Amino acid sequence: MAARWEFTRGLKDIGNGLYAWLQPDGGWGWSNAGLIRDGEASLLVDTLFDMRLTRDMLRAMEDASGIPAAKIATIVNTHANGDHCHGNGCCPQAEIIASEASAREMAEVPAATLAMFKAAGAKLGPAGVYFADIFAPFDFDDVDERLPTRTFSGTLDLKVGDKAVQLIEVGPAHTGGDVLVHVPGDRTVFTGDVLFIDGTPLMWAGPVRNWIVACEKITAMDVDVIVPGHGPITDKAGVRRVADYLAFVDREARARFEAGLPVRDAALDIALGDFASWGDAERIAVNVDSLYREYRGDGKVTPVIELFALMAEVRDAQRG
Repeated sequence: MAARWEFTRGLKDIGNGLYAWLQPDGGWGWSNAGLIRDGEASLLVDTLFDMRLTRDMLRAMEDASGIPAAKIATIVNTHANGDHCHGNGCCPQAEIIASEASAREMAEVPAATLAMFKAAGAKLGPAGVYFADIFAPFDFDDVDERLPTRTFSGTLDLKVGDKAVQLIEVGPAHTGGDVLVHVPGDRTVFTGDVLFIDGTPLMWAGPVRNWIVACEKITAMDVDVIVPGHGPITDKAGVRRVADYLAFVDREARARFEAGLPVRDAALDIALGDFASWGDAERIAVNVDSLYREYRGDGKVTPVIELFALMAEVRDAQRG
């Protein structure tokens, strides 16, 4: 069960050549990653938000597994957010695999864009202050971008030594091209940001039903070790809680949409109840915005700077 591993920073030995790298508190940018090894063969599940963090992780993985960064053969990026791929340049020899949809998204938001927003700070108003605050620990100037060298859609079967590894595309959900990394022989799955455990899920893409179906796919797997994109290693009860949050927000947002409330008013109005204690609860703003887009069916995407401004406002209201 998940309780075998404390949610403390560093490498967790899952067993049989599998490792998880955890980063409390699991909030903005503090993502998890993993290593799958069999003999001299290796596959890295995601990198981290900047090169320094990724180098620290790779040194710990080398100490535990004997596999240096230069010998990691394959990286799988579970999705396009930078906290799961901006460290790709630390493994210059690795093949980088992602879904086709994720590869397109990665090219759209390079680290240089994040560095620009962060440097602008207060010049961008409340959104810039909020952005600079949540991403203060990360160095977006120290990123050697490496985009995917191989893409796929649907599923892709790989071998790491004698281990079978299946990549399963479940996006669009959190982002446009989310991928699960399933190691059936070891009853383990690395989920990327399909799962935020004890933190608020963030729906950049949707539709919400796709995300709930992705959770159902995980609970149907014969697995007992589930490594989320953020938060502690979990079990199927944790997966169901994420699905419960998504269904709850869908119900609450739908009622306010049908009542004619704008996104801002709906985000400020929804009482999160049992979910209020989850980290980064202000993400309700993005989730409502994405759900409203889904309900309207117009595909109109709100500029990200407006979404960060709304999250800043909602965070202030929640703290007040």
